[in-house]
Amino acid sequence: MDALTSIDLIGTFSVTDVVLSLLLSFVLCSVIGWVYQITHRGASYTQSYVHTLVLNGMVVAVVMLVIGSNIARAFALVGSLSIVRFRNAVKETRDVGFIFFTMAVGMAVGTQFYLLAVIAAVVICLIIVIMTRFNWYARQAVSQILKVQVANNVPFDTFFDSLFLQYTSSSELISVDTVRGGMLTELTYSVGLKKEGKIQEFLAEIRKLNGNNPVTLIAGYNSTDL
Repeated sequence: MDALTSIDLIGTFSVTDVVLSLLLSFVLCSVIGWVYQITHRGASYTQSYVHTLVLNGMVVAVVMLVIGSNIARAFALVGSLSIVRFRNAVKETRDVGFIFFTMAVGMAVGTQFYLLAVIAAVVICLIIVIMTRFNWYARQAVSQILKVQVANNVPFDTFFDSLFLQYTSSSELISVDTVRGGMLTELTYSVGLKKEGKIQEFLAEIRKLNGNNPVTLIAGYNSTDL
């Protein structure tokens, strides 16, 4: 009984298993990080996040080696990790997918399913590249965010109706807020312009109506992280 216990404590993996798992998880997660880099769109790209993806896969591989088939270790690990709190908000849901991607690869490598890890990493990376290259699921109708500051006494419900009817195919008031200590009212609209080439003319007409107060048009927010 003592001999069996000592074998379980030592583990069933060798130094070669550890090195192979670390190297393979590093290579596969580095490829995943490279795919993330070349397919990323928007302004939220950070080098540290890609480094985290690589480290995440390697750490998960080591964790799986430690757990092995021991249920007690698995529950002990869950208990210890439950006290960890992450305060950084993920700006893009796609980033969460890459985190789970590297975790799955690390788990496959750590449990010594090397062929599964390689095939899964290659196939999923190819799918990500294809979806990005051919712009799958992109919306054809692109809308913009329009922010207009007006005087407090302006009837903003109908103030820009005629202008929107002339220049936009769709418009919707999203929010109303007070700015500059309550001296002005900021209106936020979601608008779809009829002709992209008339953006400057559209903004000039709005400035005429709102007394030359600040006007901001955020174009391409569908593909840019705000």
